Amino acid sequence: MAHKKGEGSVKNGRDSQSKRLGVKIFGGQAATSGNIILRQRGTVYHPGKNVGLGKDFTIFATADGVVEFRKTKGDKTIVSVTATEVSA
Repeated sequence: MAHKKGEGSVKNGRDSQSKRLGVKIFGGQAATSGNIILRQRGTVYHPGKNVGLGKDFTIFATADGVVEFRKTKGDKTIVSVTATEVSA
């Protein structure tokens, strides 16, 4: 016989791949324009200055600088990039 014996139907055994969400560049670290700062589902963190929000709620830097996380009075967490001045 060419079949496996006693396997039966398995109801579990399927698992989605992890989506690698979370903070990629932490507060105080340098970010260049275009760098992904964090990946999230929904606006857990809100964009501030020099930061953009992608259609999948990814927050990314729009300018070179240092990443900063801060809380507002309404308990929102704002992610900003403080632009560094380039000296030539």
